[in-house]
Amino acid sequence: MSWRRALKDTARSGIAVEKKRLEPLIAVRGAAGLAIVIALSLWLFGPAAAASSAFGAFQAAIATFQRSWRPRPELAIASGTSLAVSTFLGYLTISKEPLFLALLVVWTFAAGMSWAAGPTIGLIASSNVAIMLVTVTLPTSVAQAAGHAAMMIVGGLVQAALIVLFPVRRWGAHRDALADALAAEADYARRLRHDPVASFDPQPLMEARNAAAVTPRQARRRPAELHGARGIAERIRPVLASLADPAMGVPAEGHARDRVRELLASAAALLDAAAHAIRHGEPVAAPPAALATFRTPDTGSILTGAPYRAMTRLNTLLQDVVETAGGTPQEDTPHEGAPSGARGTAHSAENDGRSTPRPAPTDPGARGTAHSAENDGRSTPRPAPTDPGARGTAHSAENDGPSTPGRAPTHLGARGTARPAPTTRTRPTTRTRPTFLALIPKALKAMRGELHRGSPITRHATRVSAVAATGYILGTWLPLGHGYWAPLTSVMVMRPDFSQTYSRAVARLAGTVIGVAVATGVVQAATPGTLQSGTLAVASAALMYLLMRTGQFATQACIAAYVVFLLGMGGEEWTQTVPERVLLTLMGGLLAMLAYAVYPAWETPRLRTRLADWLAAQGPYVAAVFGSYADPSVRDAPDVRGALLTARTARAAWHAAVARATAEPVRHRGLSRTAADDAEDALAQLGRVAMLLEAHLPERGATPVPPAARFADALRESTHKGAKAIRERRVPTWDAVREALDAWETEDTDKVVRNTATLVLDTLTELSEALDTAVPPMTLDGTAPEKPDGPRDPKDSATR
Repeated sequence: MSWRRALKDTARSGIAVEKKRLEPLIAVRGAAGLAIVIALSLWLFGPAAAASSAFGAFQAAIATFQRSWRPRPELAIASGTSLAVSTFLGYLTISKEPLFLALLVVWTFAAGMSWAAGPTIGLIASSNVAIMLVTVTLPTSVAQAAGHAAMMIVGGLVQAALIVLFPVRRWGAHRDALADALAAEADYARRLRHDPVASFDPQPLMEARNAAAVTPRQARRRPAELHGARGIAERIRPVLASLADPAMGVPAEGHARDRVRELLASAAALLDAAAHAIRHGEPVAAPPAALATFRTPDTGSILTGAPYRAMTRLNTLLQDVVETAGGTPQEDTPHEGAPSGARGTAHSAENDGRSTPRPAPTDPGARGTAHSAENDGRSTPRPAPTDPGARGTAHSAENDGPSTPGRAPTHLGARGTARPAPTTRTRPTTRTRPTFLALIPKALKAMRGELHRGSPITRHATRVSAVAATGYILGTWLPLGHGYWAPLTSVMVMRPDFSQTYSRAVARLAGTVIGVAVATGVVQAATPGTLQSGTLAVASAALMYLLMRTGQFATQACIAAYVVFLLGMGGEEWTQTVPERVLLTLMGGLLAMLAYAVYPAWETPRLRTRLADWLAAQGPYVAAVFGSYADPSVRDAPDVRGALLTARTARAAWHAAVARATAEPVRHRGLSRTAADDAEDALAQLGRVAMLLEAHLPERGATPVPPAARFADALRESTHKGAKAIRERRVPTWDAVREALDAWETEDTDKVVRNTATLVLDTLTELSEALDTAVPPMTLDGTAPEKPDGPRDPKDSATR
């Protein structure tokens, strides 16, 4: 992308106003806290202290709007306290410019490095440094500085108290995350009706998993419906894919395919109903027609084998979703012509730590059941068949606690019976989030991990500290007064990546011009006094809180008006702030943009590394799935769930890197956009193949598949070497995987797992082809030779 196009795109992004759901009650609550602090400060200390304390309450309210699963009162208190410390230390050094400049450099560098600990911490730290540049100019003595700092802490405490006393949609963010995950799976089910191999973005599931981690205090107050539905949703996804995929037994067209489409539509309707119930805290209104679809009498004769087992398992998991979300479970009604209990079910995902037994299936095609999605208690042991398509269901989606595997019959068609479930209460396990104080060592560790020359976070910290110092020196040197506006703007707009830095710079300049113009017009027309200026400042802040999620342009316009009114309350005339603020804001934005161009941290050259990281994470996940088939009785079998989560994290990092690289004005270096897209498709297909196999993981006691162990070892080793080859700009080879697959052909073992291994090799071959960008030689007639069907390695001919 050229610089011209990149600047045009970032400018358009900066001034765009997005359509988002507004939260007026939260905006009113934040504005009320600001009004209380301003009124209290005016009454006790006067306009200067009121302006300073208002910044503390203002920033504390902004912190509570950030995307964080941590309790909001903690964010408000942390923001107000850190701003108070910054202001007091800044005032102690402001009289000695070299010392203050050194403090500014250290403070901005630390704020830049704090992005390594997460965007919420990074945003709070950067905002505090920017506001500190204003607040250090308001006190006139050390005692006043201490008083202003104390009032900033009070501002954070007031906002925290209002959040506790007047909660708005308590657990709302957690409900939305879980509901979004279920809604994403409902959409996935609908897309599978028309595209049986449709892709699925696991990002909603990752967000729901992050939301499920709570502090010990939150765990005691979390609503029951937020406990187990996420884990069930994790297990529904592979079952949906297994039911829809023609490779699992249902033809692309015909009566069976029509029935699968009906089942997928009903599953989508039930998932949507559960998502709506969880989002709004209401009982589940399950559509009767959707429930009836799974009780259609002739389903057992239309779907057989793996598709029938997938349907049975899907029915089980959907029942658990409805129960967990607060609905009324339906009685299990066996299909006409099927044995009683053929619709094996899983115990409730919440279940208060008890394992409540349900009737076990007796039909050999419907034995697979799933244990508790959240694993709040130990799962009830159930028999598992050894049929390759029905080896039980996926393990616990969260895997936070141990599961107790069931016994398996030793031959196909053996009928299992349910063993009595334990009646002792087990202690529920919950994903825990560290307390705020315990988070500090982890944040420091993350910052130390990024403290090296090639880190984009370190480059960002270096840029922002250099620009802040340069802007402060230039602002002080220019005869404009209020020189802190330039570094304030730079710190506020600079981010670790190119697109956000440039778009925020444009948004801040445009928003500043609009906000200052509107505020100046109001001041000139109304000439407000101290109280009126404070009221207008609170109104501007309330409007900013309301529009914060719609984009940077509206936010910056409201902030500009807020600052004009607030400083007017402190005694400054608009003629003293407006012209210089616009000019210095322009200078600060230009410095930020120039700094990124001079000392960038481009993502495009790192795409190969991101792709290699994804392959290095995806390989162990696929190997862990095959390893589970090698010896199901081994207690310390590979952790499939842990490997899957690692692969998802690497996938998300790849997609984020591609999104950032797409907006950069940089040519690719060895990995073109086409090659990146093809490699992404190959790795996504690799994960999908493993997911289909994971949907039928064997229970302990199932028939082992020894060749799967050799294949898993070869896959693990080859993907590790392949990731290294990608980083070194070489095309990976898969000789070890091919040899393990060839050796597998000579043994009479599970054909389903063997055929899946063939698909794995095919996807790895496609990955190599995508990365093989060498220009083929020309033929005598001047045309390029036809590309062979497979890799250029002649050994591959035997496996395709």
